[in-house]
Amino acid sequence: MTNQLTKEAIELLKNLISKQSFSGEENETAMLIMQWFSSHEIKFESDKHNVWAKNKHFDASKKTILLNSHHDTVKPNKNYTKNPFNPEVSDGKLYGLGSNDAGGCLVSLLATFTYFYDRSGLKYNFVIVASAEEESSGQNGLNSMLDIIPPIDFAIIGEPTLMQLAIAEKGLLVLDCEAKGTSCHAAHGMGDNSIYNAIEDINWFQTYEFPKHSETLGKVKMTVTQIEAGNQHNVIPASCKYVVDVRVTNAYNNEEVLEIIQSNVKSEVVARSLRLNSSSIPKNHPIVQAGIKLGRETYGSPTLSDQSVLSCPSLKLGPGQSLRSHTADEFIYIKEIEEGVDLYIKILNEIV
Repeated sequence: MTNQLTKEAIELLKNLISKQSFSGEENETAMLIMQWFSSHEIKFESDKHNVWAKNKHFDASKKTILLNSHHDTVKPNKNYTKNPFNPEVSDGKLYGLGSNDAGGCLVSLLATFTYFYDRSGLKYNFVIVASAEEESSGQNGLNSMLDIIPPIDFAIIGEPTLMQLAIAEKGLLVLDCEAKGTSCHAAHGMGDNSIYNAIEDINWFQTYEFPKHSETLGKVKMTVTQIEAGNQHNVIPASCKYVVDVRVTNAYNNEEVLEIIQSNVKSEVVARSLRLNSSSIPKNHPIVQAGIKLGRETYGSPTLSDQSVLSCPSLKLGPGQSLRSHTADEFIYIKEIEEGVDLYIKILNEIV
């Protein structure tokens, strides 16, 4: 059964690659996922472009495991040499946009859910959500499903980790900052230069180190990524705007980090969102211990995923390699999908 499900999963991934599914435009890939459920006689529901199902013998008195990955993609970058929508197989690699991030994870989890779907006597329930708008952190993704699906006790989030156990993940703060000054003719130099004021604060962002470090995720990292000021060479600008990308560890929540920043800089600082917090799962959690028993290693992930919208413990785990995500000529090894299905099932069999 596992071999057949894996073959079907690989064929599904090829079909998913062939359909454009940029964030917010996942209609065609959602239809393919619905077809998977229908062909395996699995009752499913959909909301917007999210498709979800629960196991046949779902029992509300039991704890529930969420299996989740996304079927949206970023847009292909300009360095592609292959057709990003052509699922080409060469030298054991399946090329195509979304193959690695996170199509391989999604189809492996679909195969895993199908494997357990009609089994009775499980210790846990299963809910699977093939979610939309992950790449854009949109409002109509997994976060919009949390009031629709049953309550979740812990989750496996399918993202490329080489099937190692990412037991913690950094959160994200995007900060819109504005340093103020007084406009003046540059020849006189009498104004309060907003650019110079911004430089002082930018230097703080570059050099400040938060006192608390995370055992799994290390330090909070702040990076200035955009800056804009002035429109004439001879006018000192009254405003200098810049953007800061902050990767938050599980040593802090986003509100705490924002408060520390605002108390240390003169610029006005506004967070675009506070909801993308760091996430983690205890190393002694049964699902983590099951993975360790099977030779998997634990680590902290610097990248953001749908874990950030969950309040329950969550583990990031999936086939593929994070470094390939969003690259030109994206690919995943066929053998990684085969390993993914096999290991997902083996790890879950340890606890269910």
